[in-house]
Amino acid sequence: MLRILLACAGGMSTSLLMNKMKEEAEQRGIEVSVDAVGEKTIGNHIGNFDVLLLGPQVRYVLKNVQDVVGDKAPFDVIDMRDYGTMNGAKVLDQAIKMYESFYHKKVGK
Repeated sequence: MLRILLACAGGMSTSLLMNKMKEEAEQRGIEVSVDAVGEKTIGNHIGNFDVLLLGPQVRYVLKNVQDVVGDKAPFDVIDMRDYGTMNGAKVLDQAIKMYESFYHKKVGK
């Protein structure tokens, strides 16, 4: 199972995207868990996610995320267009690519 953590200012806008990603994963037959949190609580979730994606509105916390997450998991900022259109398919693709590159494992295999 691929565990994805989405983080934004308060976890509200990413919760909409979270649902789109879950729907997309279900259609593809991929087992995922997707959670949405406020960026200030990322440290509380270390060890509970495989991939961390930040909403574009909190890209300014990337340095802090580096300090908190380090090399424990891959993290990146969601593309602004994909976030704005709530494109669950593209954001899921981003998470899968990050996972496969970081862990050298295929998702769903």
